[in-house]
Amino acid sequence: MKTYTTHLSYLPSVFRTNASYNRWDEARKFWGLNINHTRDLNRMATAWYGNDSSPGSASAPKQIAKAIDPAEREYLLGQVSLFTWAFVRSMKRHLSPPDEDEEDYIAELKSRLSPEQADAIISATHRPNRALFDLSVAIEKLPMHFMRKNEINKNLSIFEDTLGGSERLLSSPVPLFYSRHTARFISIWLLFLPFALYGQFGDSWNHIMMIPASLLISVFLFGIEELATQLEEPFTILPMQGFCDKIGANCDEIVSWAGQDVYKIPDEVIEQMEMERPELEMKSNLALLGGEVEEDVVEEPKKKRKILKKLLRIGEGI
Repeated sequence: MKTYTTHLSYLPSVFRTNASYNRWDEARKFWGLNINHTRDLNRMATAWYGNDSSPGSASAPKQIAKAIDPAEREYLLGQVSLFTWAFVRSMKRHLSPPDEDEEDYIAELKSRLSPEQADAIISATHRPNRALFDLSVAIEKLPMHFMRKNEINKNLSIFEDTLGGSERLLSSPVPLFYSRHTARFISIWLLFLPFALYGQFGDSWNHIMMIPASLLISVFLFGIEELATQLEEPFTILPMQGFCDKIGANCDEIVSWAGQDVYKIPDEVIEQMEMERPELEMKSNLALLGGEVEEDVVEEPKKKRKILKKLLRIGEGI
């Protein structure tokens, strides 16, 4: 009987600990996605800034070479970085207890955003959604092809998913009766544990060693119970403020790299591509109209590959 009850006492603790850890692990993965995709968003915005061509277009070199106003670029990319940070910071505040860091949150937003921007987010009913909206507007203002903006906006959809998943964990805690039942079961089992250990410590004086053994087992079991209780609410133990600070620093660093690209396309290569494009476009249009397609049109992919190889060789020598 003692063996049966011993094994039975472990089951509630194991089940509850596993369920609680799964909640913590899911919350941590949501924040991991936030960290990864905030970097991805700002990297693409910085690298593609000023490129009005579609990805893979033959006109890309010309568009990249266009003059860019450094001050305007710094401001627009800075807005993307700031609203990226504002979203994760608002998400952290949204998932925290009501009055945990309200004052710090308001102070941080007012110190980094303009008064109008900060007030718009603070006064919103759902602050993370407002921050995401402002981030969408900042991305829309970037001078680049709409297909590139679509790629950047895919990260915002992932932010919505991580926010919704976190809200699901926050609004759906472990049922209270499950936690209470586990605690009662362990308490009753530990209450009768000394009777089971009484005969095992018959060699000690007056069975005195039964007391520290019972205390030690109780500490371990109640420790597991407390661990499960803490893991049930993952947003109270995750270092979300540290995540927000890390994201803000990473985004600011990434957008500061604008204009520091090492690879420059030489002017003579751009001119060569510009000279070949009208002829290729004319032959392509003739083919669409049902005319005879010359052999050069078929060889167009080969020409592009040769040009790309030349670009790579020149780039390696820079």
